[in-house]
Amino acid sequence: MTNPFYDPYQVLSKVYGAGAHLKIALADTPVEELHRARTVRTVYGVLEHDAYLTACIASVAGKSPKSAVRILLKIALYWLVYLKKPRYMVTDTAVALLKKLGKGGAAGFVNAALRAFDESKVVVPAGDEGLALTTPYPLFAVKKIRRDYGGRTEAIVRAGSRGVTVRFVRGAEKYFRLPHIGTPFENVYIFERFSRDAGFFAGDYTFQSVGSIAICGGVEPCGTLLDACAAPGGKSVLLAQKCGRVTACELHEHRVSLIRSYAARMGAENVAAVQADSTVFQPAWENAFDGVLCDVPCSGFGTVAENPDLPLFKTEESIADLPAVQRAILENCARYVRRGGHLYYSTCSVFSEENDGVVSAFLKAHEAFVSEAADSPLPHQKTPYGLQFLPDTAFGAGFYFAKMRKL
Repeated sequence: MTNPFYDPYQVLSKVYGAGAHLKIALADTPVEELHRARTVRTVYGVLEHDAYLTACIASVAGKSPKSAVRILLKIALYWLVYLKKPRYMVTDTAVALLKKLGKGGAAGFVNAALRAFDESKVVVPAGDEGLALTTPYPLFAVKKIRRDYGGRTEAIVRAGSRGVTVRFVRGAEKYFRLPHIGTPFENVYIFERFSRDAGFFAGDYTFQSVGSIAICGGVEPCGTLLDACAAPGGKSVLLAQKCGRVTACELHEHRVSLIRSYAARMGAENVAAVQADSTVFQPAWENAFDGVLCDVPCSGFGTVAENPDLPLFKTEESIADLPAVQRAILENCARYVRRGGHLYYSTCSVFSEENDGVVSAFLKAHEAFVSEAADSPLPHQKTPYGLQFLPDTAFGAGFYFAKMRKL
């Protein structure tokens, strides 16, 4: 049997060392199938508790160890602190893996560190600093959430993923033997675990976030719709059920291919995927669509429960220019809406400057567009210009949706 730390180590080395997205690293790493669930739980757990595990290492190390040792220590400490595994087993497993990896020179340090570790000596500060240490959210994000949501902050940053969201076209009852919960959306369920099978390739079901489904629910049926930032294609395919023709736009050709594959698998023949930059005006599209959806690139901080690796490489500075990009997409794509048509704006962010802030600035500059009331069966809070969904009440998802009409 493979050393139980080996597969998590391989996956996390790609995330920490190469900056790979966790889900891609998991998909690209051969892991022992018998223990896949254990590996997935470990890598997600380490990333969810990265800041705290880093503090744990600091409590037993004079200086930060090299990357390989640091990753292995985080795995070991996760098993020790959160999975409550025996110290001797965790220590022996970590040391054995170091030797297998040809890093036996660090075995003595790791052995001593794990045996000396005392969780009571890791100080968790009060307030926002403590939340940043014990959740995946960095301090700047916690402070932004505090600014926007006040006393709800802790509930938001501690909200976890509820599982795997599956949208069925047919045959949902075959899977009800698996632990699951319902959602406010027809044929959409959240499973504790769900393995892809032949039904996926037959188009019987697809994996789609509850946020993506809720956004589609806010779009009015129409003849022609432009999905301006469409990859991987889930919204375009779902919207094809209530719109006559969907043009799915993406900047990069490989992502256009993803949309085409998605639409083909789900039998959505009225989806046309095209490569285009949504910030650059396309004269042929002027006043051509009944509806335009701008699900713009964003900080993604509404998806941390599903993507605990996301905050690792985000800083306040790195997301500061996003509202300008979002506004540029909205400004350009507004030109494609015909009179009486709708313009929709959405993000998977919980930060007001990416949401109401962008919509407010747009409406003030464009008298031809007015805000229109939106609603959703998924719990949300109404903002001056749209709907804000938050992770503590929306199955772990945070996102925003606004609806506008062209006069």
